Amino acid sequence: MNNIKIGITGLPSAGKTNTLIQVIKMLESEGFKVGGMITEPILDDNKRTGLYVIDWITKKKAVLAATDIQSKFTVGKYGIDIQVLEDIGVQALTNACADADVIVIDEVGKIEVESKKFVKAVEDALEVEKPMLLTLHKKSRNPLLQDIRRRDDVRILEVTPINRNLLPYKIMKLMKGELL
Repeated sequence: MNNIKIGITGLPSAGKTNTLIQVIKMLESEGFKVGGMITEPILDDNKRTGLYVIDWITKKKAVLAATDIQSKFTVGKYGIDIQVLEDIGVQALTNACADADVIVIDEVGKIEVESKKFVKAVEDALEVEKPMLLTLHKKSRNPLLQDIRRRDDVRILEVTPINRNLLPYKIMKLMKGELL
């Protein structure tokens, strides 16, 4: 396994998180320890009403964003609980940098960059000599996202409806150094 860093981007609902989770399952089936944070939609009658943040190793999760959260931080119709991001997300990244074989961050987006602690945790994780998978908001002009996109050591891949089924396999090959 090489120390490749792969950014998975795509339009909302393109399948960034699903692609990431498929790769995590493949990595774990091969005995790699994956750590970091994942977001998961909160669905109510199949409508998205918010977002959980989950520590992949401990499985600890909490509501990060929801239509009923009152917060000075909002994205679209969601109020954001920055404390939850810092308690679970930042801690998950810190632990992954120390203990995991592969670091995952889902997602570096509009919500997450509101937290200075989260931004610092991502910047620190990018300097760790370990393979990393990140999902990136496609259109954000946030400085952190722009820095990640500009890095020489990050490969950016876009998920589309056409490639979403094959992309996890391509990412695995890239991580093993089988594709250039």
